[in-house]
Amino acid sequence: MVLNLLLALGLGQAGLKSEAFDRDPGWDGRNNRSAERREIKQDFGYALGRIGGLITPAAEPAYYARVVEPRTLKDPLRASGTLVVEPGGGNTLIGFFNAGTINEWRTPSSIALRINGRGDEGFHVHLEYATSKWRAGADAYAQGKSTRLWPAGSYAWTLAYDPKDGGSVRATLNGEELRLRLDAGHQEDGATFNRFGILNVLKSADGGGTLWLDDVDVNGALERFDADPKWDALNARRSYATANIRPRFDFGYSATRHAGGAGAGEMGGLVFRGDERFADKMAYYGDRLRPLTLERPLKASGRVAMTRGVTDSSVLIGFFHSTESLRISPAQASGFPENFLGAAIEGPSREGFLFYPVYGTDRDGEGGNGSREAGCPRIYPDGASHAWSLDYADGTLTVSLDGRSVSLSISAAHRKLGARFDRFGLVTTHIDGNGQQVYFDDLTYTWTQDAK
Repeated sequence: MVLNLLLALGLGQAGLKSEAFDRDPGWDGRNNRSAERREIKQDFGYALGRIGGLITPAAEPAYYARVVEPRTLKDPLRASGTLVVEPGGGNTLIGFFNAGTINEWRTPSSIALRINGRGDEGFHVHLEYATSKWRAGADAYAQGKSTRLWPAGSYAWTLAYDPKDGGSVRATLNGEELRLRLDAGHQEDGATFNRFGILNVLKSADGGGTLWLDDVDVNGALERFDADPKWDALNARRSYATANIRPRFDFGYSATRHAGGAGAGEMGGLVFRGDERFADKMAYYGDRLRPLTLERPLKASGRVAMTRGVTDSSVLIGFFHSTESLRISPAQASGFPENFLGAAIEGPSREGFLFYPVYGTDRDGEGGNGSREAGCPRIYPDGASHAWSLDYADGTLTVSLDGRSVSLSISAAHRKLGARFDRFGLVTTHIDGNGQQVYFDDLTYTWTQDAK
């Protein structure tokens, strides 16, 4: 009778518990929901013999672009023209992209100049690309050890891609050159480009900026904008409210079914990196557990789907402590929280998004992660459902995705420092950054290490 009662409550044998999220489980949360909204205004396109206007960075895509014959990373690309940047903010892409794959930054299948407004001081110019598998590269015009500030004004520009010898991107601004080679293997990822034009940077809500293009030549076809070219537009003249505002979290129980569980309902949502300098900029959502430590085995498994992933973002799932994993500190000694053991979804950008093991002891900055371990599985922000698992025993933490696993050893010194856990679920990092939308379902996890 006792066993039947435990199973009805989702409590299995060997200290494991299961949660299918077929209803709101009432898990504990801190700072994980925000009702904040921000107004976004896009107002760009053709006007008075040129194209451009007010372009605002946001999570929601907006572009004004010429439809071009599809080309790939095996084909040359070239564009040129005149650019006028007005004083102010903004974060805008000018280049080649794919209208069917834009839902984050760095935008998959893109080669672009990024114009980043820095107020009255001027603007930064970055050169960047991303493959179809979200692996990216970037560089910027520099001045000494700093990113160069260009004063607002008018500039002649070029943007070109050469597929030879693994691929390279070249830009000029008033004749000054910037070159960027594709990283090894990136050309083989592939990419397809079917648009050239203006695209907002797809991160989260931020201040807009105004720029203009004229006399644009795309792959040998010149457009002087003497008349409305009627280029393709998406949300280019639109005002609306968005909830994707860094770092306002919006994750927890959801009635959706992104992760591919057996039934409707899951946990997840919009998770930004946290910031340990401020109590309200760290968050979690997790089930309450009996006290756990590194002295005995820990397990977890379930299904996961990533629907959106912005560069410089992280999501952590695993075992953590409701207070000790959210300690306030000005040190920012580590991006990962204390008293944590689990898996991370994170970059670096040149690799896209990896799924790998992470742990943090009871001391800030004393932990480890498997991001550099060979064979880390990749996860893509394409909404696909994956099986994942976590196993910890005798100082070894193993994380797997669709059967592909990577292991990380926890040193004797770190095991002596120890870690304690009283929650299982999602918890934020400790150094701030961008956000992901990730969902988990059909979870099974250790809830007690009490002897049976």
